[in-house]
Amino acid sequence: MDMPEPVNEDFDARYQESLDWLYSFVDFSMKRHVDDTHRFFKLDRMRHLMDLMGHPEARYPVVHVAGTKGKGSTAALVAGVLQAAGYRVGLYTSPHLQEFTERIRVDGQEIDKQSLVRICDQLRQLTSQVADITTFELTTALGFQYFAEQKIDFAVVEVGLGGRLDATNVVDPLVSIITPISYDHTAVLGNTLTEIAWEKAGIIKPGRPVVFSPQVAEAEKELIRVAIERGSPYVLVDESYRYKWLSLTHHSQTFQLQKNGVLTSLTGGSLVDPPLKLTTHLLGFHQIQNAVSAVAALDLIRQAGFTLKPEDVQAGFRQVVWPGRFEVLRSWPPVVIDSAHNGASMEVLAKALDDYFPGWKFLLVLGISADKQLDDMLQAIMPHVEQVITTQSTHPRAKDAKELASLVEPYGKPVRGIAPAEEALAEALRLAGDNTGIVVAGSVFIAAAARAIWPTIYQPPKKDDGRMLSSLDEE
Repeated sequence: MDMPEPVNEDFDARYQESLDWLYSFVDFSMKRHVDDTHRFFKLDRMRHLMDLMGHPEARYPVVHVAGTKGKGSTAALVAGVLQAAGYRVGLYTSPHLQEFTERIRVDGQEIDKQSLVRICDQLRQLTSQVADITTFELTTALGFQYFAEQKIDFAVVEVGLGGRLDATNVVDPLVSIITPISYDHTAVLGNTLTEIAWEKAGIIKPGRPVVFSPQVAEAEKELIRVAIERGSPYVLVDESYRYKWLSLTHHSQTFQLQKNGVLTSLTGGSLVDPPLKLTTHLLGFHQIQNAVSAVAALDLIRQAGFTLKPEDVQAGFRQVVWPGRFEVLRSWPPVVIDSAHNGASMEVLAKALDDYFPGWKFLLVLGISADKQLDDMLQAIMPHVEQVITTQSTHPRAKDAKELASLVEPYGKPVRGIAPAEEALAEALRLAGDNTGIVVAGSVFIAAAARAIWPTIYQPPKKDDGRMLSSLDEE
């Protein structure tokens, strides 16, 4: 695709118009319910679009990341280490928290509005040749093209939904990663973990290595079956690495990582042999598991002939921030926002609350998308909270706050429905006082809303000491 010369104009207005154009197509992220028989779930359109564009996705090595939980964090950690090693790295993730440009980054910098407008203008000329193109497909094509123009050395690409029929699955990855699988999007992906794992395993390409994060047995069995069927070497993180928590604060955690015996899939050794002490600003034990999965992928990349050193892992992990995922907005009394949006991720959130804020009582500010399985979420989190305020973001998929409150009532905790989110969070601060923590969760959208609102309703003290919470060295 040709790159026309930039012109002088109001790019803020052009940028918004370009976003409106992107969202004018079929956009499943805005739909409250998705039918699994819907004709839009297929790769034909994306393959055709890549043909028309000259296959920008084939101009750089790709690390492809699927899974239910942790795929964005894992992708960011891989990208951070590759960048620390001196490579030019593109990172494609979804959804965004506050600005659309967050989805497409090169070396940590979001795509500029001028480039987004320009590439959208190029894509407009092609959409008439690809019937029924979707918003996510166009966004993915936009990211692939920008990465090609930026002459990146690597792209780290997060799957949007599922894997097998996701728009990103036109890539031929150097390495794939499948993070923990749990129940989500069952209308599209299936009602059993075997079915969901089969859809996620769609990113496994014949002969290409794949990393499997810790999985429940049913999902792991299916992932291994598909990998063997396709002749793809696989690394089981829990069998191949040993890791232990060393210490944590409200802003970081430190752990030790080492290989576990002989890594038969790695002929070039491991970045964590000898053991490596690592610090990350991503909080929670689940983020350590994501970090280990990232290291497993980096070991495979190193085996493929790319230069990576242990100190690159240390530096890369330290520089990664991933907002909205167990993010501590205030240490005392605690205010935490998280993007937990299904039962499994709520269980992870509950454990993290116990680990980081032992003994604290919490008020839950809950906002969910209309298509989520609420009972699984509430069963996981309600034993850890004393009262609930339900609310809703401005996203079209958001469930009504009052309706949500009525569904929470049977769990026996005081609950009120308050909208908009600004009023809900302000009321939570008033009710919580100095003796109760606040946790905001239920969807990426409510986490994003709370993160944006927080500076307008709370003025922090001049210094947060980030004191050590505990030392977890083994005896």
